[in-house]
Amino acid sequence: MIKNIRLPSSLRSKMLYVSIGGLALGLAVYFILTQLGMLLVDRVYMSDEAVKKRRTEIYAEFSDFVRTNSINARDTAAVSEWTSEHPYVTVVIFGRGNDHRRYHAGETQTEDSAKSYDYSRYGSIYLVRFNDGLHQVAISDGSDARQRIIVGVTSVFISCLAFILLNMWYTQRLTDRIIRLSKDAAEVSSGDLEKSIAADGCDEISTLASSMDEMRRSVMERMGNESRAWEANAELITAISHDIRTPMTSMLGYLGLLNDSDFEDKERCRQFTASAYAKAMELKELTDELFRYFLVYGKSELDMHPEEYDGRLLLEQLLGEAEFDIIDAGFRIQRLEFRGECNISADPLYLKRVLDNIVSNIKKYADRSRPIMVISELSGGRLSLCVSNYISRSMERVESTKIGLRTCRKIMEAMGGSFTVTSDSEHFAAELSIPAVEKAAE
Repeated sequence: MIKNIRLPSSLRSKMLYVSIGGLALGLAVYFILTQLGMLLVDRVYMSDEAVKKRRTEIYAEFSDFVRTNSINARDTAAVSEWTSEHPYVTVVIFGRGNDHRRYHAGETQTEDSAKSYDYSRYGSIYLVRFNDGLHQVAISDGSDARQRIIVGVTSVFISCLAFILLNMWYTQRLTDRIIRLSKDAAEVSSGDLEKSIAADGCDEISTLASSMDEMRRSVMERMGNESRAWEANAELITAISHDIRTPMTSMLGYLGLLNDSDFEDKERCRQFTASAYAKAMELKELTDELFRYFLVYGKSELDMHPEEYDGRLLLEQLLGEAEFDIIDAGFRIQRLEFRGECNISADPLYLKRVLDNIVSNIKKYADRSRPIMVISELSGGRLSLCVSNYISRSMERVESTKIGLRTCRKIMEAMGGSFTVTSDSEHFAAELSIPAVEKAAE
């Protein structure tokens, strides 16, 4: 089975791939243009008609030069000067016998008189009237070499241009992505936190964009949490102000009566004092709840030290202490335990604080004539504990601010668990849940 090979996606790797691709593109362009250009030179520029036409033009120009300047056939300097101005033209002037002279690019070559000269490679033989008589002249046009050089240079230039354009195209793409990222970051920094930062691609730029967008979402989440915290604190202050004002007004009234009146009835004085003391205790409970609330919610992270414990043993210990307080307050308990064994990661001190809050609510609001139900369950990788009670109808009590319940929820969420409350006019139930690792049955 052949696995898909995933190439590295860093900017350095991509630049290397683009450079290699540009080099391959340039070579392909060079090869195609060279072959096409050479084909055009062979088929068009070097066609019989074109060659014949150029030779005829060169012959006419050379003849005009000889006639105008009264050149002799042996005037080597003059003919060499003319060929130097026509570097791709070769002129052979045939003399009597084997006395032949070859002129090319300003240079002169005299053929050996003993050597037979090859007339055929110069094509047609022209007659030119020099100042000293009529001579045969062979003319060769090598300007196709110039055309081939032009084809080669043009092919190299265009292939280099293709390489540069490909790299410029990729660089422009990177530049556009960076500019877009900069604009998105500028909009976010100006206060538009709803503006998402695009993270297209899979390289360092996209990683940076993803990190910036994650930072934007974190800022939004933190601002949302702060806003909700401000709202919750405002609600809390309003509720606390109302709850504190009621017992404080009553306590001030009782103390005012005790201060302004001269009571001879000690029993009535004792009743006023007891009532004032009860109201003071209500204030103490409210301030204690407020202190516990800010102790938990005043920290961004709770100072927990979770450890691994046997779930059954830890729950037995914590419930044993809680049940003692509940029974001591005059309540009955009905308990249903979970089956199986498990381990949990928890901080016992914070877990005890949750149970203490539940016990405190039971003491204040539960109906003593009805039993308190304590049910534990191990299911789905979680250990749950539910404590429910009937709500007392006759007990005079301060309206709950639910500070303790909010504290419990914060603690359980910090331990990776949950805390939920359900209630109606007659019943109240608090359920806490924490992740657990079940043990295999031996």
